Parts: sequence; structure tokens; C-alpha cells
Amino acid sequence: MLYYSYKKVWKNLCSACAQKKGQVRDMQPLADKIRPTTLHDIVGQTHLLGEGKVLRNLLDNGRIPNMIFYGPSGTGKTTVANIAAARAGKKLYKLNATHASVADIKAIVQDIGGFSGMGGVLLYLDEIQNFNKKQQQSLLSFMEDGRITLIASTTENPYFYIYNAILSRSTVFEFRQVEPKDVLTALHRAEKALQAEGLMVALAPDAAQYLAENAGGDVRQAINALEVAACSTVPDKKGKTVVALQTVQDCLGRRAIRYDRDGDSHYDILSAFQKSIRGTDPDAAVHYLARLVEAGDLPSICRRLLVIAAEDIGLAYPQAIAITKACVDSALQLGFPEARIPLAEAVLLLATAPKTNSAICAIDAALADVQSGYTGEIPAHLRDAHYSGAEKLGRGKTYQYPHAFPNHYVKQQYLPDAIRDKVYYTPGENKFEAAVRERMEKLKEKS
Repeated sequence: MLYYSYKKVWKNLCSACAQKKGQVRDMQPLADKIRPTTLHDIVGQTHLLGEGKVLRNLLDNGRIPNMIFYGPSGTGKTTVANIAAARAGKKLYKLNATHASVADIKAIVQDIGGFSGMGGVLLYLDEIQNFNKKQQQSLLSFMEDGRITLIASTTENPYFYIYNAILSRSTVFEFRQVEPKDVLTALHRAEKALQAEGLMVALAPDAAQYLAENAGGDVRQAINALEVAACSTVPDKKGKTVVALQTVQDCLGRRAIRYDRDGDSHYDILSAFQKSIRGTDPDAAVHYLARLVEAGDLPSICRRLLVIAAEDIGLAYPQAIAITKACVDSALQLGFPEARIPLAEAVLLLATAPKTNSAICAIDAALADVQSGYTGEIPAHLRDAHYSGAEKLGRGKTYQYPHAFPNHYVKQQYLPDAIRDKVYYTPGENKFEAAVRERMEKLKEKS
């Protein structure tokens, strides 16, 4: 969400409009007006559109397959889809899945047999993740025989939201956030477009750099902010509109964070968070914590920290989970903004603590055997013997009570016969578990 300095921007807009009565601009957004029509003008996405890349070759050859464009907003998905449609030589239909229906698809299908659709049609379906299974399935038979070529775009992970039948017939291309240097190129193009309209607009260098670095890799957002800033800036006496840093800061506002508690970015951030702690990188760990804090997702942070303490630190520093639990409890009781302090304490402790995954490896190995039925009968001497008749069944007769022996240890079989020699737990290479290994070896030598 963007937080604008509404009053200030609105005041400037009104003042600017009063001085620009003779300059009437059409209502088409600037970002749409200067949308590239050639691959040469697209900024970013060189991993897809650079010379020799698969998508670039497909577009150059004009042989357009079914494709899914996946990535953040404002990264060029719609622009590339438009260029692909222009090169396909097929009749183009556009639908937005947020409000389209099966009836809209049926209307397109009816046109396939007509003269204009004899060569098949190309359907650009924006936000395909909003189509349910039935709506997506209605496209399958037409995709199969080539009568409909589908180009779909989505901001969500297609492997979570698009059905396998569609995925198996399509090629997925991932679009990435646009780098600041490329956003800067698009901003200068937008600046020239405003000048071409007769507006004497000049974007201050520091303002341009700020927009490029704080638009979150979203070209459309950067251009929209520039347009608002230009329109809200009062021209000087010579009629020149100099867009200053403070103005673009007011228009862009607080930088939007890509975060959806039920979406792809949620799991990406949590994954990077845990992997940074596991990799002993406190700086990266705190960075991803800050993203989660900014999103206000306290439950996910607390749950993940407890998992990390057990999974990644474990027996290398057994006190870590107790300390983490105390920090988590404090955070939940405090709430934001103060919760960030004990959370940071827990993150830095876990990121810099010694690591071992011996506990999760042990339980997962044991679970694998149990789930596959590789278990065997519990040895008779370990079975419950606290009932009449247990002795007649041989229950507990040969059990040896460890506390009755030196060092509270006696060698006897505990695992079932079928897996009597199975080893699930291997002590890690850390101070605590090295001591555990040494102690266990000495006990076995003495028995």
C-alpha cells in the first residue's frame, strides 16, 4: 500500500492546474501512452529478451506457442504479450480474469469458425490465477488443437494457481523486477514524452534516481509517480516545470512491499529468512526480518523462529530454543512496534549460533521407516508388564533396569529385531554433540 502526502500533492495539483489552463492533456495514463511496441524499447528482462534467448527467438520468428508470463507488476508482461500478439498474425482477444467468465470464452470460441478467425486466435488472458478450474479447463481442447493460442500473465506462482493441464501445454517465462538503471531509462523516455506534449518538464537528477531506486522494480509505478509529480509541480516564471526530489517523494510515498500472506512472495521471504539464518548471515537474516516486520506478519515470524531453533540450531546449542521461545512470547505480548526488538534478538542469536540438523535428520529417517512399514515387533522385555498374566506372556522378564547399574547404563536391545542395528541419530560436529558422542562411546566400552 502507498501512503501519499495527499494534502500537499492535491494543493500543488490545484495550483498547477490553475497555471496550465491552456494545456489540456488527454486522460490516457502516461505509462500506457509510452508502452513499447518493439522489443528494442523494453527495459530489463534481458534474461528473456536478450539476443539468443528463447523468448526473444520465439518472438523474432513469429511462431508463438502457449505461454505463461509470471512476475511482479510493472515488469513488462503485458507489453511483451502485445508484441507477441502483433507478430503472431492471428486475431487478438484480450480478457482479464478478474471479471471475465466462461461466457466470454464461449464468445471467442464461436468466432473461431468465422472468416477473421480462420487461422486461429490468440487470447491474452491477464491475471489468470483468478480463473477457477472450470474456467481454465474450458480452454483446453482449443489449446490442444491450436485453434486458441494462449498467452496468460500472472503475478502469482503459476505452479500454485494454474492447473497442471494448462501448465503442461504452456511454457512458463518468469519476469523479474526491473533494475534501477533500467527504470531510469524508462523515466527519461517518459520525461521526453511529456515534453513532446508541450510541457516544459525537467526531472531533477536526484529525483530521477530516487524514483528508480524506490519504485520496487515496477516501471509503471515509477512513471505514474513521475506523471503525478509533473502535474502537481507549479511552473516557474519561465513556464518550466522542474520536478524536485521532495515532490516525487510525496507522490511515490512509502515504498510498496511485495508481500501477500497467502501468496508466492510470502513463502519466498520466509524461505530466504530461514536460509539466511541457517547460512549464518546475520545481516541478511535481519533484512528479511525487517520485511516481515514491515508487513506486520508477527505470527509467521514467531512460528518460523521456533522451527529454525529446533531444525537448524538444535543440539549444537540446546538453550537456543528456550531463549527463542522467551523472545517469541515477549514479542507476542508486546505487539508491534516494540515486538521488533526481541524478534531481532532471537534472529541474531540464531544466525550466529553453531548449527546442526541432527535432530530433524534423525526423526525424518525414523519416520521414513515407520511410514514404509519397516518396523518389526517391540522386543518382549520392553513391553508393558504391569498387569496380571504379563509374566506368562514373557513380557518384561529379561528387562534390565539401567539405574541399577554403574553410570546408569547397561547394554541391551531396544530396537525391534528387524531393525536392531539401525542408526538414526548421528551426533553433529559441534562442541555439545561431540561431548555426547564421547560419553556414549565410553559407556559402551565399559559395559
